[in-house]
Amino acid sequence: MAIPFKYTFRNFRTRKLTTIITIVGISLVVFVFAAVLMMAYGVEKTLSVTGSKENIKVVRKSSQGEITSIVEGDLVNLIKTLPHIAKDSNDKQLISSEPVVIINLEIKTGGLSNISVRGIDQTAFQLRPNIKIVAGRNFNPLMRELIVGKAINKKFKDTNIGDKIKFAGDYWTVVGIFESEGNGFESEIWGDAVQLLNAFNRGSAVSTVTLKLDDMKYYDEFKRTFETDKRLKQFEIMTEQRFFEMQSEFLAIFIRVLGTFITVIFSFGAIIGAAITMYASVANRTVEIGTLRALGFSRRSILISFLVESLIIAITGAFAGLVLASSLQFFSLSTINWNSFAELSFSFALNSSIVISSLIFAIVMGILGGFLPALRAARLNIVNALRGG
Repeated sequence: MAIPFKYTFRNFRTRKLTTIITIVGISLVVFVFAAVLMMAYGVEKTLSVTGSKENIKVVRKSSQGEITSIVEGDLVNLIKTLPHIAKDSNDKQLISSEPVVIINLEIKTGGLSNISVRGIDQTAFQLRPNIKIVAGRNFNPLMRELIVGKAINKKFKDTNIGDKIKFAGDYWTVVGIFESEGNGFESEIWGDAVQLLNAFNRGSAVSTVTLKLDDMKYYDEFKRTFETDKRLKQFEIMTEQRFFEMQSEFLAIFIRVLGTFITVIFSFGAIIGAAITMYASVANRTVEIGTLRALGFSRRSILISFLVESLIIAITGAFAGLVLASSLQFFSLSTINWNSFAELSFSFALNSSIVISSLIFAIVMGILGGFLPALRAARLNIVNALRGG
């Protein structure tokens, strides 16, 4: 079956304006579609790299986030008696009991937002070696001092070194700024756990417990020991990475669903635009179509020829939209994570799955927009087409 591809490609040169307009419309829709997926993936990527696969997280069952989880002090001591908890060179267990609270800070551009304040001891830095203080110094555990994540310092007032932040009825001094390879910890403020517990009158009850095992091969044994202790039946364990991945799921799903719904609405405009372009092309080329049919090209060949033309336009628009969307990777934004109820800074992120999904989406638009005009072209009567009507 011969297909007049040469004729198809020639039409792109002869009808530049309508073709370009259609490509632009499709590229904008693909840009929005890809941007939504990149935003959701950016949230997931930021939180999934926040935790380590080598760390174990203890949280209260059914808690939606760290601020809704409570681990009492006597249970923390019980957890410390479990086997296979790693120790440092000073024979100190690598376990960090961390209270997490939410405070309000003023945004530099106006308004307020929720910020997570995490209480730690120095063991937390051994559990998370990617935390680096890039300005100032670490906090003094005997003082009400804080270090702030780079994302917090960039967006919020009173977070420079030497500034004071008021919460829990006292002023806390910012003494350092840290970064953590762009993960979710950069959207937090850290201070001493004991100071934080005293300030909020929480006694010895923390939010979560993070620990490291001698070797992850003991994870299943550690989990069995944990789950068979009736005193710990209200708690569960998982890797720290899995915990933070779960924190991203609800927000990422919401972004995808809402964004896809909006994009589908926009796509109707692109499909209609493609259909109008192809219908106009058919109307202006009836004599040419009749000539092709007279030369022996079948109806199926004409149908495929026009469909290919529509698909080329759609795929070209898809690549243009993806190139435009890829530039978003240089930008970051922040939102409230609905699991932690706190600010989360993240960047748009692109992967192969998003590229493939965007191309498939564009191809579907091309088929939907081009099929009916292509069918009309294929069904034209040879004699009537040669007469121009």
